[in-house]
Amino acid sequence: MVSCPIGYAMPNRLARAVLRTACLAAGMAVAPQAGAQAADTPEPGVRTLRPVTISAKANSDPVEKSYRKMIRGMDLFEREKSLAPNASLRFKLLPRRRETDMNAIAMEVIGTTMDFPVAIAPDRTFSLPRDAKAFAEDAQVIPNRKAQSMTWRTEIRTPGLPPGTRRLGDLRLECRVGMEAGLVSRSGGVVDRIAGAMFDTPAYCDKKVPLYLFFSERPLFSVSLAAGARREILPLAMLYAAASDDPKLDKDLPDCDCEVLVDRTYFLPLGDRTWPDDTLVEFDYMEGG
Repeated sequence: MVSCPIGYAMPNRLARAVLRTACLAAGMAVAPQAGAQAADTPEPGVRTLRPVTISAKANSDPVEKSYRKMIRGMDLFEREKSLAPNASLRFKLLPRRRETDMNAIAMEVIGTTMDFPVAIAPDRTFSLPRDAKAFAEDAQVIPNRKAQSMTWRTEIRTPGLPPGTRRLGDLRLECRVGMEAGLVSRSGGVVDRIAGAMFDTPAYCDKKVPLYLFFSERPLFSVSLAAGARREILPLAMLYAAASDDPKLDKDLPDCDCEVLVDRTYFLPLGDRTWPDDTLVEFDYMEGG
């Protein structure tokens, strides 16, 4: 029996505007600290240069992630494997711009004194080898693509599930590992960085409906949760990056790492523990999608 859609309240445009205003206020609050730090800068004429890494591909603006953070995400996966006891962890690359070429991507881990390649599978997933020197040097994981051209997610899948389904415990762990690893690609503005500092922790995934975007394999028509005899359909507001109430979608999309995959996105009630980890997430795809 199918019940009415789950009654989770999702933030509307006003709520998102309030969040942006709060972030701006937080930015103004830290401004005096920035001024105090400026007073400690060296005398005029003395310049302190930050260390830089240079890709072998001479990409001056690469899309990159912290190797150290990604390893910490792998550590969290091992600690919390009870959420997905039969699953393995991989990382996945996804397009963020329509013009992004997702074929023949080359990836390297680059530190100050070391580097090594990372193999990417045909499905654009990869595993990250552990390297003590790369961790100590806080190396960067760098594909040969420009910043803001791709986004990253974890891929945690229990084998043997029915076609067109995922397991809720796997996805709970995907969110936690993704947050710990710093995978969600942001636009890079000051407000975005402040918001990231507020929300980019694994604890955020414990909210009843965290705004952590998952991506399905194909464009979605609907998503349902099934646990035993209980089956409920997610409301429309939990699909398509909550865009159903966004009259300025075209303007907002460039700030979302879902820009070209918005029809595949969905949120889940990760923190609602009335849904057990073995709950199946069932996808009804668009015809021809």
